[in-house]
Amino acid sequence: MNTPLSDHIPQEAFDWYDEYAHDLMDRRTFMKKLGGLAALGFSMAVLTSALLPNYAFAEQVSFNDDDITATYEEFDSPDGYGKGKGYLAVPKNVEGKLPVVLVVHENRGLNPYVKDVARRLAKVGFIAFAPDALFPLGGYPGNDDEGRAMQKTMDRAKIQNDFVAAAHFLKSHANSNGKLGAVGFCFGGYIVNYLAAVDSNLISAGVPFYGTPASESLRKNIKAPLMIQLGELDKRVNASWPQYEQDLKANNVEYTMHMYKGANHGFHNDSTGRYDEKKAELAWQRTIEFFNKKLS
Repeated sequence: MNTPLSDHIPQEAFDWYDEYAHDLMDRRTFMKKLGGLAALGFSMAVLTSALLPNYAFAEQVSFNDDDITATYEEFDSPDGYGKGKGYLAVPKNVEGKLPVVLVVHENRGLNPYVKDVARRLAKVGFIAFAPDALFPLGGYPGNDDEGRAMQKTMDRAKIQNDFVAAAHFLKSHANSNGKLGAVGFCFGGYIVNYLAAVDSNLISAGVPFYGTPASESLRKNIKAPLMIQLGELDKRVNASWPQYEQDLKANNVEYTMHMYKGANHGFHNDSTGRYDEKKAELAWQRTIEFFNKKLS
Protein backbone atom coordinates (compact mmCIF):
# COMPACT_ATOMS: atom_id res chain seq x y z
CA MET A 1 0.00 0.00 0.00
CA ASN A 2 1.05 3.62 -0.35
CA THR A 3 2.08 3.96 3.29
CA PRO A 4 3.88 6.89 4.93
CA LEU A 5 6.93 4.61 4.99
CA SER A 6 7.04 4.27 1.21
CA ASP A 7 6.38 8.00 0.85
CA HIS A 8 9.64 8.74 2.70
CA ILE A 9 11.87 6.32 0.82
CA PRO A 10 14.11 8.30 -1.57
CA GLN A 11 12.98 8.32 -5.19
CA GLU A 12 16.34 6.88 -6.20
CA ALA A 13 15.35 3.57 -4.60
CA PHE A 14 12.26 3.30 -6.81
CA ASP A 15 14.35 4.21 -9.87
CA TRP A 16 16.91 1.52 -8.99
CA TYR A 17 14.14 -1.04 -8.58
CA ASP A 18 12.77 -0.14 -12.01
CA GLU A 19 16.21 -0.63 -13.54
CA TYR A 20 16.63 -3.93 -11.72
CA ALA A 21 13.16 -5.15 -12.72
CA HIS A 22 13.86 -4.37 -16.39
CA ASP A 23 17.32 -5.97 -16.59
CA LEU A 24 19.16 -2.64 -16.61
CA MET A 25 20.83 -3.46 -13.28
CA ASP A 26 21.81 -6.81 -11.78
CA ARG A 27 20.56 -7.93 -8.38
CA ARG A 28 23.95 -7.56 -6.71
CA THR A 29 24.24 -3.92 -7.77
CA PHE A 30 20.63 -3.24 -6.80
CA MET A 31 21.09 -4.64 -3.29
CA LYS A 32 24.40 -2.80 -2.90
CA LYS A 33 22.76 0.50 -3.77
CA LEU A 34 19.95 -0.17 -1.30
CA GLY A 35 22.56 -0.91 1.34
CA GLY A 36 23.97 2.56 0.77
CA LEU A 37 20.69 4.05 2.03
CA ALA A 38 21.33 2.64 5.50
CA ALA A 39 23.06 5.91 6.34
CA LEU A 40 19.66 7.58 5.98
CA GLY A 41 18.20 5.38 8.69
CA PHE A 42 16.45 2.72 6.60
CA SER A 43 17.05 -0.94 7.27
CA MET A 44 17.28 -3.38 4.38
CA ALA A 45 14.11 -5.05 5.68
CA VAL A 46 12.22 -1.76 5.42
CA LEU A 47 13.53 -1.02 1.92
CA THR A 48 12.90 -4.45 0.45
CA SER A 49 9.44 -4.69 2.01
CA ALA A 50 8.50 -1.42 0.32
CA LEU A 51 10.00 -2.22 -3.08
CA LEU A 52 9.46 -5.96 -3.55
CA PRO A 53 5.93 -7.35 -4.02
CA ASN A 54 3.77 -8.73 -1.23
CA TYR A 55 0.78 -10.35 -2.91
CA ALA A 56 -1.20 -10.53 0.31
CA PHE A 57 -2.04 -6.88 -0.47
CA ALA A 58 -3.17 -7.56 -4.02
CA GLU A 59 -6.52 -9.30 -3.60
CA GLN A 60 -9.36 -6.85 -4.11
CA VAL A 61 -11.74 -9.53 -5.44
CA SER A 62 -11.62 -12.96 -3.83
CA PHE A 63 -10.86 -15.95 -6.06
CA ASN A 64 -14.09 -17.53 -4.80
CA ASP A 65 -16.26 -14.41 -5.14
CA ASP A 66 -19.91 -15.37 -5.62
CA ASP A 67 -20.32 -13.07 -8.63
CA ILE A 68 -17.68 -14.66 -10.84
CA THR A 69 -16.44 -18.00 -12.10
CA ALA A 70 -12.69 -18.37 -12.55
CA THR A 71 -11.02 -21.22 -14.45
CA TYR A 72 -7.78 -21.96 -16.26
CA GLU A 73 -8.12 -22.45 -20.02
CA GLU A 74 -5.70 -23.55 -22.73
CA PHE A 75 -5.59 -22.23 -26.28
CA ASP A 76 -3.72 -23.07 -29.48
CA SER A 77 -0.87 -20.87 -30.62
CA PRO A 78 0.66 -22.37 -33.78
CA ASP A 79 2.87 -19.33 -34.47
CA GLY A 80 4.00 -19.07 -30.86
CA TYR A 81 4.92 -21.84 -28.44
CA GLY A 82 2.17 -24.15 -29.72
CA LYS A 83 -0.06 -24.01 -26.65
CA GLY A 84 -0.94 -21.27 -24.22
CA LYS A 85 -2.80 -21.13 -20.95
CA GLY A 86 -4.47 -18.41 -18.96
CA TYR A 87 -6.84 -17.42 -16.20
CA LEU A 88 -10.44 -16.84 -17.34
CA ALA A 89 -12.81 -14.82 -15.15
CA VAL A 90 -16.47 -14.75 -16.19
CA PRO A 91 -19.41 -12.93 -14.55
CA LYS A 92 -22.11 -15.20 -13.14
CA ASN A 93 -25.81 -14.85 -13.85
CA VAL A 94 -25.38 -12.43 -16.74
CA GLU A 95 -27.42 -13.11 -19.86
CA GLY A 96 -26.53 -12.23 -23.42
CA LYS A 97 -23.23 -11.41 -25.07
CA LEU A 98 -20.57 -9.56 -23.11
CA PRO A 99 -17.50 -7.48 -23.97
CA VAL A 100 -14.20 -9.30 -23.46
CA VAL A 101 -10.89 -7.94 -22.13
CA LEU A 102 -7.42 -9.45 -22.41
CA VAL A 103 -5.27 -8.75 -19.34
CA VAL A 104 -1.50 -8.78 -19.92
CA HIS A 105 1.00 -9.22 -17.11
CA GLU A 106 4.36 -7.60 -16.47
CA ASN A 107 7.69 -9.21 -17.44
CA ARG A 108 7.45 -11.96 -14.82
CA GLY A 109 4.47 -14.14 -15.63
CA LEU A 110 0.93 -14.42 -14.35
CA ASN A 111 1.28 -13.39 -10.72
CA PRO A 112 -1.58 -12.97 -8.19
CA TYR A 113 -1.93 -9.24 -8.84
CA VAL A 114 -2.72 -9.76 -12.53
CA LYS A 115 -5.21 -12.54 -11.80
CA ASP A 116 -6.93 -10.17 -9.39
CA VAL A 117 -7.14 -7.54 -12.16
CA ALA A 118 -8.98 -10.13 -14.29
CA ARG A 119 -11.41 -10.76 -11.43
CA ARG A 120 -11.96 -7.01 -10.99
CA LEU A 121 -13.02 -6.82 -14.64
CA ALA A 122 -15.36 -9.80 -14.31
CA LYS A 123 -16.86 -8.26 -11.19
CA VAL A 124 -18.06 -5.28 -13.26
CA GLY A 125 -19.39 -7.27 -16.20
CA PHE A 126 -16.54 -8.15 -18.56
CA ILE A 127 -15.25 -11.57 -19.56
CA ALA A 128 -11.53 -11.31 -18.76
CA PHE A 129 -8.66 -13.58 -19.75
CA ALA A 130 -5.11 -13.28 -18.41
CA PRO A 131 -2.63 -15.52 -20.27
CA ASP A 132 0.63 -16.67 -18.69
CA ALA A 133 3.60 -16.18 -21.03
CA LEU A 134 5.54 -18.63 -18.84
CA PHE A 135 3.18 -21.55 -19.50
CA PRO A 136 5.64 -23.22 -21.95
CA LEU A 137 8.17 -23.30 -19.09
CA GLY A 138 5.72 -24.59 -16.49
CA GLY A 139 3.97 -21.34 -15.61
CA TYR A 140 4.56 -18.56 -13.12
CA PRO A 141 6.87 -20.05 -10.47
CA GLY A 142 5.40 -18.23 -7.47
CA ASN A 143 8.29 -15.79 -7.27
CA ASP A 144 8.74 -12.63 -9.35
CA ASP A 145 12.53 -12.82 -9.52
CA GLU A 146 12.39 -16.37 -10.87
CA GLY A 147 9.54 -15.45 -13.20
CA ARG A 148 11.48 -12.51 -14.59
CA ALA A 149 14.53 -14.69 -15.19
CA MET A 150 12.37 -17.31 -16.92
CA GLN A 151 10.66 -14.83 -19.24
CA LYS A 152 14.04 -13.35 -20.17
CA THR A 153 15.09 -16.71 -21.65
CA MET A 154 12.08 -16.93 -23.96
CA ASP A 155 11.72 -15.94 -27.61
CA ARG A 156 10.06 -12.51 -27.63
CA ALA A 157 8.47 -13.03 -31.05
CA LYS A 158 6.88 -16.28 -29.91
CA ILE A 159 5.58 -14.63 -26.73
CA GLN A 160 4.00 -11.88 -28.84
CA ASN A 161 2.39 -14.47 -31.08
CA ASP A 162 1.04 -16.28 -28.02
CA PHE A 163 -0.72 -13.09 -26.94
CA VAL A 164 -2.12 -12.59 -30.44
CA ALA A 165 -3.45 -16.16 -30.29
CA ALA A 166 -4.89 -15.49 -26.82
CA ALA A 167 -6.64 -12.39 -28.16
CA HIS A 168 -8.29 -14.43 -30.94
CA PHE A 169 -9.21 -17.15 -28.44
CA LEU A 170 -10.93 -14.67 -26.14
CA LYS A 171 -12.60 -12.74 -28.94
CA SER A 172 -14.22 -15.98 -30.15
CA HIS A 173 -15.52 -16.96 -26.70
CA ALA A 174 -19.08 -18.29 -26.90
CA ASN A 175 -20.40 -15.37 -24.85
CA SER A 176 -18.27 -12.65 -26.47
CA ASN A 177 -20.02 -9.74 -28.16
CA GLY A 178 -17.11 -9.64 -30.62
CA LYS A 179 -15.49 -6.53 -29.18
CA LEU A 180 -12.13 -7.09 -27.53
CA GLY A 181 -10.37 -4.73 -25.17
CA ALA A 182 -6.84 -5.13 -23.86
CA VAL A 183 -5.22 -3.79 -20.71
CA GLY A 184 -1.65 -4.44 -19.68
CA PHE A 185 1.04 -3.27 -17.31
CA CYS A 186 4.70 -2.54 -18.09
CA PHE A 187 5.64 -5.36 -20.53
CA GLY A 188 1.89 -5.90 -20.74
CA GLY A 189 1.43 -2.26 -21.70
CA TYR A 190 3.85 -2.85 -24.56
CA ILE A 191 1.84 -5.92 -25.60
CA VAL A 192 -1.36 -3.85 -25.68
CA ASN A 193 0.37 -1.34 -27.96
CA TYR A 194 1.66 -4.24 -30.07
CA LEU A 195 -1.78 -5.88 -30.40
CA ALA A 196 -3.23 -2.57 -31.60
CA ALA A 197 -0.44 -2.22 -34.16
CA VAL A 198 0.09 -5.75 -35.46
CA ASP A 199 -3.50 -6.17 -36.66
CA SER A 200 -5.80 -3.18 -37.15
CA ASN A 201 -8.90 -5.30 -36.59
CA LEU A 202 -7.81 -7.29 -33.55
CA ILE A 203 -8.75 -5.06 -30.61
CA SER A 204 -11.50 -2.47 -30.26
CA ALA A 205 -9.86 -0.54 -27.42
CA GLY A 206 -6.55 -0.62 -25.58
CA VAL A 207 -5.33 0.66 -22.22
CA PRO A 208 -1.56 0.34 -21.85
CA PHE A 209 -0.29 1.19 -18.37
CA TYR A 210 3.29 2.52 -18.58
CA GLY A 211 4.12 0.49 -21.67
CA THR A 212 6.48 1.32 -24.50
CA PRO A 213 5.08 1.50 -28.06
CA ALA A 214 5.24 -1.10 -30.79
CA SER A 215 7.99 -0.73 -33.37
CA GLU A 216 7.71 2.39 -35.48
CA SER A 217 7.08 0.40 -38.66
CA LEU A 218 3.88 -1.08 -37.19
CA ARG A 219 2.33 2.04 -35.70
CA LYS A 220 0.69 3.07 -38.98
CA ASN A 221 -1.66 0.09 -38.57
CA ILE A 222 -3.23 1.31 -35.31
CA LYS A 223 -6.97 1.95 -35.59
CA ALA A 224 -8.26 1.13 -32.10
CA PRO A 225 -8.78 3.97 -29.64
CA LEU A 226 -6.18 4.02 -26.88
CA MET A 227 -6.06 5.31 -23.32
CA ILE A 228 -2.42 5.76 -22.33
CA GLN A 229 -1.71 5.66 -18.57
CA LEU A 230 1.68 7.05 -17.47
CA GLY A 231 3.37 7.88 -14.17
CA GLU A 232 5.17 11.21 -14.02
CA LEU A 233 8.29 9.74 -12.38
CA ASP A 234 8.65 6.92 -14.92
CA LYS A 235 11.44 8.49 -16.97
CA ARG A 236 12.34 5.32 -18.86
CA VAL A 237 8.89 4.74 -20.41
CA ASN A 238 7.95 8.42 -20.67
CA ALA A 239 10.95 9.04 -22.92
CA SER A 240 9.17 7.05 -25.64
CA TRP A 241 5.92 9.02 -25.43
CA PRO A 242 6.65 12.17 -27.54
CA GLN A 243 7.48 10.17 -30.67
CA TYR A 244 4.62 7.75 -30.05
CA GLU A 245 2.17 10.62 -29.68
CA GLN A 246 3.49 12.18 -32.88
CA ASP A 247 2.87 8.92 -34.75
CA LEU A 248 -0.63 8.52 -33.27
CA LYS A 249 -1.51 12.04 -34.39
CA ALA A 250 -0.05 11.47 -37.84
CA ASN A 251 -2.24 8.40 -38.27
CA ASN A 252 -5.38 10.04 -36.83
CA VAL A 253 -5.65 7.56 -33.98
CA GLU A 254 -8.15 8.39 -31.27
CA TYR A 255 -6.18 8.51 -28.02
CA THR A 256 -6.12 10.02 -24.55
CA MET A 257 -3.01 10.21 -22.39
CA HIS A 258 -3.21 10.59 -18.63
CA MET A 259 -0.03 11.56 -16.78
CA TYR A 260 -0.32 10.89 -13.04
CA LYS A 261 1.65 13.47 -11.10
CA GLY A 262 4.14 12.07 -8.62
CA ALA A 263 3.42 8.46 -9.66
CA ASN A 264 6.09 5.84 -10.28
CA HIS A 265 6.24 3.10 -12.86
CA GLY A 266 3.98 0.38 -11.47
CA PHE A 267 1.73 2.77 -9.55
CA HIS A 268 -1.32 0.55 -10.22
CA ASN A 269 0.28 -2.56 -8.69
CA ASP A 270 -1.06 -2.73 -5.15
CA SER A 271 1.51 -5.29 -3.98
CA THR A 272 4.49 -2.90 -3.71
CA GLY A 273 5.40 0.49 -2.26
CA ARG A 274 5.18 2.01 -5.74
CA TYR A 275 1.40 1.70 -5.45
CA ASP A 276 -0.46 5.00 -5.25
CA GLU A 277 -3.98 4.21 -4.12
CA LYS A 278 -5.73 7.41 -5.22
CA LYS A 279 -4.06 7.55 -8.61
CA ALA A 280 -4.51 3.81 -9.19
CA GLU A 281 -8.22 4.03 -8.39
CA LEU A 282 -8.64 7.03 -10.70
CA ALA A 283 -6.77 5.26 -13.50
CA TRP A 284 -8.89 2.14 -13.03
CA GLN A 285 -12.13 4.12 -12.99
CA ARG A 286 -11.10 5.75 -16.25
CA THR A 287 -10.19 2.33 -17.69
CA ILE A 288 -13.60 0.84 -16.87
CA GLU A 289 -15.45 3.86 -18.24
CA PHE A 290 -13.38 3.69 -21.43
CA PHE A 291 -14.08 -0.01 -21.94
CA ASN A 292 -17.79 0.46 -21.21
CA LYS A 293 -17.93 3.15 -23.87
CA LYS A 294 -15.84 1.42 -26.55
CA LEU A 295 -16.81 -2.25 -26.08
CA SER A 296 -20.55 -2.14 -25.42
